[in-house]
Amino acid sequence: MEENIEKKQELKSRLIYFFDKNKIKFFILISLLIIAIFALLLVQINVKKKNSSIAEKYIQAGIFLANNENTDATMIFEEIIESKNKFYSILSLNTILEKKLLTDKQKILQLFKKIEKKIENQDQSDLIKFKKALFLINNLEIEEGNKLLQEIADSKSGLKFLAEEILSK
Repeated sequence: MEENIEKKQELKSRLIYFFDKNKIKFFILISLLIIAIFALLLVQINVKKKNSSIAEKYIQAGIFLANNENTDATMIFEEIIESKNKFYSILSLNTILEKKLLTDKQKILQLFKKIEKKIENQDQSDLIKFKKALFLINNLEIEEGNKLLQEIADSKSGLKFLAEEILSK
């Protein structure tokens, strides 16, 4: 019984000695952890604010479209695409294409490139390629559009069937 008590006291004294010897290291480690957690929280808050700001801009552009203020809407949609937001950039490009807000083919192709650089998801990338191919075909660049469709048809994309169907026509 006395041995057990002595072992506990010896262990306790070793731990106290270890903590006393490494006190500064523990304070530094705890301080770094607190700073890292604080920085991570700040980054997350900043990302949320940025996303809500872009969402508000998208809604504002929709309101401009509803009021037939197409130039203002187009400027905001382009600004959203420049922000490289994964979700709203694609929606903005879709709206520009559907409503035919821009007529400059080179400008639209630049917007496609900006979005293509940001996309990491393969399905979204294939969808953007597909839309770009259709856009090119509609603007009489059939060879380049067919090349993009062939890339999709050769891949394991969910759009493979549609690309093959368009290529067969």
